Amino acid sequence: MKSAIPLVTLAAIAAASPVIKRQPGGVTDVGILNYALTFEHLEDKFYREGLANYTQADFVQAGFADPFYDNLKEISYDETTHVSFLRTALSSAAVAECTYSFPSTDPASFVALASVLGGVGVSAYLGAAASIANKGYLTDAGSILTVEARHSSYIRASLDESPFPQPFDDPLTFDEVYTLAASFIVSCPSSNNDKPQLPLKAFPFLALGTKGSIKSGDTITLLTPGYILLPKDGKTPIYAAFITVTGPIYVDVTTVQGGFEIEVPAGVNGQSYVVLTTCKEKVNDETVAAGPAIVEISN
Repeated sequence: MKSAIPLVTLAAIAAASPVIKRQPGGVTDVGILNYALTFEHLEDKFYREGLANYTQADFVQAGFADPFYDNLKEISYDETTHVSFLRTALSSAAVAECTYSFPSTDPASFVALASVLGGVGVSAYLGAAASIANKGYLTDAGSILTVEARHSSYIRASLDESPFPQPFDDPLTFDEVYTLAASFIVSCPSSNNDKPQLPLKAFPFLALGTKGSIKSGDTITLLTPGYILLPKDGKTPIYAAFITVTGPIYVDVTTVQGGFEIEVPAGVNGQSYVVLTTCKEKVNDETVAAGPAIVEISN
């Protein structure tokens, strides 16, 4: 049975029991480094697990010819190195690896998820950059970001997707990234609760309900599984907002069973992110009501 919950109440419920313990205080450089380490742990484990589960022959049989497998091993090495680098920088303040569950059942689904995670990683570092005060840390993060972007482009090309689908990448906020990452996190060591972390919260889950190729002008469905999104006053419009570096692109929504229908606007391409909001002036961690959902757009 679905619950009809006002936006403000729904966001509070989503934030009430995150996997990562919320701590008082604002954004700090050490907190940002642990935020980055949390995602690097996830990527590192994802690649190590995938390479343990699938052989070179498995990838070749799935259509990923050599040297794809060797390049995956190189990506895995890079992710392990990123973890080691951040752990060294943080020393005793570093968070430990969590327990994860990845919905990968074969080489094809592994590569598809690798593409998604790579894109999110790029957007995570890009979104965090403006909050880093220490210029040395900013350079370090930028160095990781450029490598993550190369990983993402290579995996996208391997899936016959454009390796560089648009002139700008899309930045994601701390909470938007955490919302996407939390779906893979089963649990984290209790010792992490004592480490300096950002005050993260997860937004209500938003899923793409449309299958197949998607391009600008298409009508797609965004699903709100297990809940119905309603404005607090019962009348304020709900909008979908596609996140871009130059600002959100807002589109009207039509309520349908299980969620909303929207038309994909012009100006977005490749791995894109859409959130639901009642605010048409800005999109940030205070105005997002649900999402982001990931939409691959092929214009």
